[in-house]
Amino acid sequence: MQVTRAGEYGIIGLLYLARQSAGRTVMVDEISESENIPKSFLAKIFQSLVKGGFVRSVRGARGGFRLAKPPAEITLLQVLQCVETGFALQKCVTNHPECVVADRRVSGCALCGIFGEAQTRVNEVFSKTTLEQLLQRQHTHATH
Repeated sequence: MQVTRAGEYGIIGLLYLARQSAGRTVMVDEISESENIPKSFLAKIFQSLVKGGFVRSVRGARGGFRLAKPPAEITLLQVLQCVETGFALQKCVTNHPECVVADRRVSGCALCGIFGEAQTRVNEVFSKTTLEQLLQRQHTHATH
């Protein structure tokens, strides 16, 4: 399993918004330039984050984006599930399981149980980690 660039950039973009002063809106261009993320890709990710209720889009001369919720109420799992097309270790732990070994479909694969257990643990870590906690970690690492 690998968190895709979309998931990573979504989290980085939200962290950028979380570091802003209360009420400040930020244009995608600013985040893109500051975090070195392709602007068009980030704009697409932010569309998903708006639909998911994590980001609020503000129109007008002082428009842009801001967080729709406090950073302490946004978990990494929520963001990844919003942005990623399928967040799973293997196909057998998705909503559409498919077990293929050596190009043949297999039923009752011994690995599926282990993948399921690992997926549960990964989900637990990401569901217990909020943007607020990541900001604190970032701050701690920056001061060392």
